[in-house]
Amino acid sequence: MDAMETAYRADAAGRKIILASRTGARLDSHVTEGGGTDDTAALQAVLDQAPALGGLYLIMDGAALVTGLRVHSNTTIHCLNQDCGFYQAAQSNCAVLTNADWDFAGIHNRNITLIGGTYNQNCAQQEHHVTVDDTAPMYMYSGLPGSVHPVYLLEFYGVENLLMRDVVLRDQRTHALVAANWRHVVMENIRIDLPGRMHAQNQDGLHFFGPGQFLTLRDIRGRSGDDFIALAPDEIDCRSDITDVLIDGVFLDDADQGIRMLSRDTGRLDRVTVRNMTGTYRSFGFYINPWYRGGKYGNYGHITFENIDLRQSAPNYDYTTPFLFRIGGNVESLVFRNIVSHLPADDRPLIELGWPVDGPESLRDDYAFGSVLVDGLRILTDSSSAPVREAIRARCRVGHLTLRNVEVYQEGRSPTGSLLHVTEDGEVDTLLLQNMMVRGLQTVVRSDGGTLRDLAASGVFCASLPGGLMECAGGAAVETQDIRP
Repeated sequence: MDAMETAYRADAAGRKIILASRTGARLDSHVTEGGGTDDTAALQAVLDQAPALGGLYLIMDGAALVTGLRVHSNTTIHCLNQDCGFYQAAQSNCAVLTNADWDFAGIHNRNITLIGGTYNQNCAQQEHHVTVDDTAPMYMYSGLPGSVHPVYLLEFYGVENLLMRDVVLRDQRTHALVAANWRHVVMENIRIDLPGRMHAQNQDGLHFFGPGQFLTLRDIRGRSGDDFIALAPDEIDCRSDITDVLIDGVFLDDADQGIRMLSRDTGRLDRVTVRNMTGTYRSFGFYINPWYRGGKYGNYGHITFENIDLRQSAPNYDYTTPFLFRIGGNVESLVFRNIVSHLPADDRPLIELGWPVDGPESLRDDYAFGSVLVDGLRILTDSSSAPVREAIRARCRVGHLTLRNVEVYQEGRSPTGSLLHVTEDGEVDTLLLQNMMVRGLQTVVRSDGGTLRDLAASGVFCASLPGGLMECAGGAAVETQDIRP
């Protein structure tokens, strides 16, 4: 303790600052290769001083081998560079770092900051999940026996004012970060490295359960073995909300899946903006539906996607077909702006509206979308890329669907496919087509027995379109048309 006391310094704000190398920690590990002396006890002894000191600023000036650490309120961990940080010892089977006072109902930890460095979970040497007793906070993971808790890299339950900046999360065994019951979370310039990817092992990136409000994610990059980012407000309790979310700047490096938004029952996901997303993904770009059977099939408010240009690589899941956007449940409002499909590698659809929970043979009649706006869609294919089969598919009730500022260019092949396909399960009350330039499709709108009540079109230029503006089959009908040059 004397060594720790002499190591403390105070800055101008009165915060207690300590160098990790002056705590008795050996710091003889390596953030990518591991090894060294277990420094858990020395570092935890320092972190546990935060409540008595009123706050703590720990500077990691090396790499520590640890089993798992807990942080209290008013704690900052600052790693000097990405070669500083933490490597988790084999068979620790817990989080590398978590908040000290877990709670799914109240918030007991505040003002936790992680700056810089690498947090390596050493995934190949950890178990996927552990068994816990009935009194432990847990997430009952679907498909796993008994009372289990997955082994996450970082965990935060019941936190306010969580800031992470310039951090590398490496080789997570399951999710890289999990948070539930949170307010005011900001994460900037985060890299998720996964050289130890394992197929279908839930190696998500950032996973947020509710309740939660005010989340900002900026410049998040890397890969995951499942969802790269997940917003799942009521996945645990079927009632919690997540609202007020900004995700700005996501760069996928061959991630299995991009962003999942899961509302399974009454928990609401609302006021969410995702913009400026690029890179490569394997199977699913945006998976937005209730996922679980039962419940009220989702409670989505207003969600906006802007400036999305993702390129697909070979899919690695075969339980369903790949896609860019697949959306099911009850949704008030969706906005898509500036979506790009450039020389696609396969003919996966871009936007599917109304995909069921249980599979294509069991569509839920009570799925409903209030308003869907696609404002800015550009599709470019040539003879070396896959053709358009159906860019947008509607297979549930959609109140108002607007497609405007759309460009489709298919060169070097016979006309094929449609911009919008209304299936026999689909029902669109009002369809507005505005400011379109289409070349090389079979038709703009195809309907196979679905209901399309009112159609208005203006400023639609079509070339090489054998099927014309619209092809109807199987009793489909348009009650009102207003088509203008």
